[in-house]
Amino acid sequence: MKITLTDLGKRFNREWIFRHLNFEFTSPGAYAITGPNGSGKSTLLQVIAGAVGQSEGKVNYYIPATDANSAQSESGNGVLESEQVYSQISLAAPYLELVEEMTLLEFLNFHHLFKPFISIVSSDQIIAELDLEESAHKQMRYFSSGMKQRVKLAQAIFTDTPVLLLDEPCTNLDEEGIALYHQLIGNYAENRLVVVSSNDVEEYRFCARQLHMADYKT
Repeated sequence: MKITLTDLGKRFNREWIFRHLNFEFTSPGAYAITGPNGSGKSTLLQVIAGAVGQSEGKVNYYIPATDANSAQSESGNGVLESEQVYSQISLAAPYLELVEEMTLLEFLNFHHLFKPFISIVSSDQIIAELDLEESAHKQMRYFSSGMKQRVKLAQAIFTDTPVLLLDEPCTNLDEEGIALYHQLIGNYAENRLVVVSSNDVEEYRFCARQLHMADYKT
């Protein structure tokens, strides 16, 4: 999987958050989007995910041309149409909501209907990995913020997609939760494209490349 950003810009009202951004993310690989609060890290990640539209420029997604459903590009890669991108990307972020009326097991099984998990795990195995077996049948509205964050990370990491987008992934996690996060990344994200938006080096210390938002301020 490859994602290219070409002369990308985003503004709210008349204020440009970032502009003239050119970058390429290539799988497998781990990338960090860094910068202080308010620099546009989360906004850029949402643009890449297709959740927010850019104000100018282009975002292109490519997969190997062996996929018969994709169009051919000059480079020999398949160009994904916008409606195909959803199935290729998983996103975890503190601001995304869980269906809190569901139990943990119900939620994972429900999510699996829309985006299947990687073939080697089941919902029960995911719960065990999260060390939340005792809470499997508890409504998630009764979960602590740290437990909810574990579920959000699992929902993204265990989903069978080539691209994994993580926005401030260690929010609300204690030391044990942070260790679990790195364990899950090490075990299940090695051959994927991982993009982490953060200003905390602990969250992206495994990333080989960084995109600094300060370089794209107008």
